[in-house]
Amino acid sequence: MRALCARLPCLLQELGIARADGAYTVALARLAKLEVLVLDDFLISPLKDQERRDLVEILEDRYRKSSTVVTTQVPTKNCHEKLGDPTMADAICDRTIHNSHVIALRGLSIREKKGMLTAQTQPTA
Repeated sequence: MRALCARLPCLLQELGIARADGAYTVALARLAKLEVLVLDDFLISPLKDQERRDLVEILEDRYRKSSTVVTTQVPTKNCHEKLGDPTMADAICDRTIHNSHVIALRGLSIREKKGMLTAQTQPTA
């Protein structure tokens, strides 16, 4: 399967660069053709207006055609608020939260677990 895992902030930055150099349509088409797109760090920081519009374009091109996996530390009930603009938030949530499978993980993150294991194996002074 053709897949891509990308941090959303980096992907949106790449789309901004593609818009500036005239490759925006090609970049969107490439993302639309992927069978699986993983958007990591969704809403880790506030989105600018253009970034919200880019995200809607990505999600709309893929909606009901291919799989998009979203990872976030933001609870789904807070996503609308975190997206800012209510109209764009509706559009993004309609394409991500609704008609999706939400898996809420609990417990320590993998980074915390690795940190604990490393601390346990380090010699004490």
